Amino acid sequence: MTEKIATRDAYGKALVELGRRMDKIVVLDADLSKSTKTALFAEEFPLRFFNMGISEADMMGTAAGLAASGYIPFVSTFGVFATGRVFDQIRNSIAYTRLNVKIAATHTGITVGEDGASHQALEDIALMRVLPHMTVVVPADGRQTYQAVEAIAGCEGPVYLRLGRPKVPQVIPEGLPFELGRGQLLREGKDFAFLATGITVGLSLEASQLLERQGINAAVVNIHTIKPLDKDLLLHMAAKTGAFVTVEEHSVIGGLGSAIAELISGNYPIPVIRVGINDTFGESGSPEALLIKYGFTVENLIKAGQTAMEKKR
Repeated sequence: MTEKIATRDAYGKALVELGRRMDKIVVLDADLSKSTKTALFAEEFPLRFFNMGISEADMMGTAAGLAASGYIPFVSTFGVFATGRVFDQIRNSIAYTRLNVKIAATHTGITVGEDGASHQALEDIALMRVLPHMTVVVPADGRQTYQAVEAIAGCEGPVYLRLGRPKVPQVIPEGLPFELGRGQLLREGKDFAFLATGITVGLSLEASQLLERQGINAAVVNIHTIKPLDKDLLLHMAAKTGAFVTVEEHSVIGGLGSAIAELISGNYPIPVIRVGINDTFGESGSPEALLIKYGFTVENLIKAGQTAMEKKR
């Protein structure tokens, strides 16, 4: 069985490795370092770690100041606090000024689980995607999280890195290159394409494999960078397959599905079926039960694919 690793765990370890090579890396957290895994960095680099307490707005402002002073701050807390609670500070102090702040949010999506709707960030991608100058990255697994942390540390400007709480399977092939703004074609297909991000990449691969047994050839593309989108790849896949199914652990409003629909409608109109959270809040429950309730199943993805092909005809 494929080893499961939480993307937040990979993030904590990647930060430590990065910190050993780059002395300008500093880390800030809002009293959640054990959960966000930045405690690993704090243990090895106590003078470059700042626990800001339950004061997220101050944390973003401090990160902006550190970035203006030449440091590369990684700022971490749960997704709901890293985006909604501090939107004003991110907008005016970080995005507007194009400061080199990396916002790495853990505990996003409904797989936060039992903490319930108040802690399940389902709108965070929408909030960050709308900001000029902001890069938005959602790695598919632990292996890709390592690559993403390395990549965003080396790029100039603000970044939102979306991470999760539960352990997830490794679905990205070892050695597959990672480049910000470039999607990854993981499975060829001509009948339609799954465009997935985060933990839904693995689910899309499963659905594609089952569809193949039915004689349906579904491509799978990992959109790990939601902003900027890989326009060249997406338009190529639109021409090749003629129909898309977007899959995201986020609201269908404002996230990956919206971004794809905006691009496609103005450049190469084809059917786009969006699978995600349908304009509702989450609730308390186990991650597994919530994924099933909100439609993140192979069966639902297959139905979405069949609908996309029907609309194409």
